[in-house]
Amino acid sequence: MGMMDSMAAKVARGATVEFRPRGTSMAPLIRSRQLVTVAPVDPARLALGDIVLARVAGKMYLHLVSALDVTRSRVQISNNRGRTNGWTSYARVYGICVSVDGVPRPGAGRKIRESVPADG
Repeated sequence: MGMMDSMAAKVARGATVEFRPRGTSMAPLIRSRQLVTVAPVDPARLALGDIVLARVAGKMYLHLVSALDVTRSRVQISNNRGRTNGWTSYARVYGICVSVDGVPRPGAGRKIRESVPADG
């Protein structure tokens, strides 16, 4: 299990986590090794431009919500370089990035899931 999978498991259980993801696909929003804080999310509250921790096609990403399909309860995930990773269900969206290096992400705090589901 990789670091991102480990973080997603903790968030799925209701924890808020901090970690330093690597890579440049989210720059300048998140630069490699910046400290991010990710909290459990209520996917029904997501908006375009939110940064989420989600599984798409078997891989875990900390990427942008680039499209919403509310009727099918799914979101499209993309990096900040124009590459679309694909669609994923609300059930595979584990958390929302609430801050980067201590700087709050606008509106993210209102999207935190307040309670853990019984099966979570």
